[in-house]
Amino acid sequence: MRTFNANETETFNYKVVRQFAIMTVIWGIVGMLAGVFVAAQLVWPQLNFVDFLSYGRLRPLHTNAVIFAFGGSALFATSYYVVQRTCHTRLFASGLATFTFWGWQLVIVLAAITLPAGFTSSKEYAELEWPIDILITLVWVAYAIVFFGTIFKRRVKHIYVANWFYGSFIITIAILHIFNNIELPVAGEWFKSYSAYAGVQDAMVQWWYGHNAVGFFLTTSFLGMMYYYVPKQAGRPVFSYRLSIVHFWALAFTYMWAGPHHLLYTALPDWTQSLGMAFSLILLAPSWGGMVNGIMTLSGAWHRLRDDPILKFLVVALSFYGMSTFEGSMMSIRTVNALSHYTEWTVAHVHSGALGWVSMITIGSLYYTIPRLWGRTEMASKGLVELHFWIATIGVVLYIASMWVAGVMEGLMWRSVEVDGTLTYSFVQALESKKPLLMIRFFGGSLVLTGIVLMFINVIMTIKGQKVVNPVVPAPAEHEPQKVAAV
Repeated sequence: MRTFNANETETFNYKVVRQFAIMTVIWGIVGMLAGVFVAAQLVWPQLNFVDFLSYGRLRPLHTNAVIFAFGGSALFATSYYVVQRTCHTRLFASGLATFTFWGWQLVIVLAAITLPAGFTSSKEYAELEWPIDILITLVWVAYAIVFFGTIFKRRVKHIYVANWFYGSFIITIAILHIFNNIELPVAGEWFKSYSAYAGVQDAMVQWWYGHNAVGFFLTTSFLGMMYYYVPKQAGRPVFSYRLSIVHFWALAFTYMWAGPHHLLYTALPDWTQSLGMAFSLILLAPSWGGMVNGIMTLSGAWHRLRDDPILKFLVVALSFYGMSTFEGSMMSIRTVNALSHYTEWTVAHVHSGALGWVSMITIGSLYYTIPRLWGRTEMASKGLVELHFWIATIGVVLYIASMWVAGVMEGLMWRSVEVDGTLTYSFVQALESKKPLLMIRFFGGSLVLTGIVLMFINVIMTIKGQKVVNPVVPAPAEHEPQKVAAV
């Protein structure tokens, strides 16, 4: 920890935060537009009229754009903002911070080009993807240096808990990315390679990566947002600081073991499947501990929900977090998984987490942060924020409810058999039965997209004509307890 000199004047580096914040909204529109289009393709197959706009090409583009472009940019923006504010110091290595912005945008653009072109880093055979993997690694190492360098040069003794969650996400994603993308080159070919793993080991590594990408890129990281922005917007301290630390360690340890629940009823050894299922059930405790901690932070401030749309976003996000984590634990049970796996129920679960938790907490956090980056205290139009909240909430509910119904119906139809053991329904019959529900999903997704477009309009109104600000770093108040000062 660096000592504070009262004669020093230092400003926060808000420039990189502004860049990532604006790109978060832009990539949100792009990613959700792709999602709405692929949802439409499932209802109207004739929309698959050209290879590079086909469902198989656009679906991975949609997931990458929403998770890594929208979600990733949001995490860069908020972590850079939060670590400066809570550590009372400017970002370490501003040049590297700038590199993380341009490097990450380059990664996203390259993915947007290569995925529709059909260059996919499949686990068996990869073409053209390893240079992008190396670029991701370089950006991530720079990110870690900037973030932890800022922690190291902090002007307060205490490391606020939000930074624990952001830090664990940065370290874990680095490990996951490196080990999941270890490849063996094809002799004489610069841009072709094979996975370094084979068979069931390859599948295990893939889902060790896959589930922990959910666990750390989409959960612990956004819990960092929760632990900063919910107390700030509610004007209340964290309900239980001790619980937040228990939440952190229990979540970080348990999540690492849950990946095998994606491989139930496969060639993976039974003991490994059972281990994944057991830890997935245990995972419910720390998950709900964090959710309760966030919700209870509003004790004494519940009345603010009447007229504070930002707080509505944050509280609904926490509600979806609690629901999604409960559902995820239940879906890891073998008998439940036998019904849910490969059906639209899984799609409902993923989007209750992605749209209900990740998107809502991100939007609420950005509505708090963006005005302050341009010297304002609130968005230009509070009414548009309120409208966005209701449109987004209705859209998410329509989306996941329709997919829940479709998934359960689909699973029951698939496993229904006649007395002689033949299938009662063909696959095509199950597909036809869920078409009305796919149309509702398309409508719900369209509402979510409309909401993010409204957000973009509000952001333009908010920053138009405003001068950017880079406030002077305040000295930590000596009389304040560190945990309170950190917030």
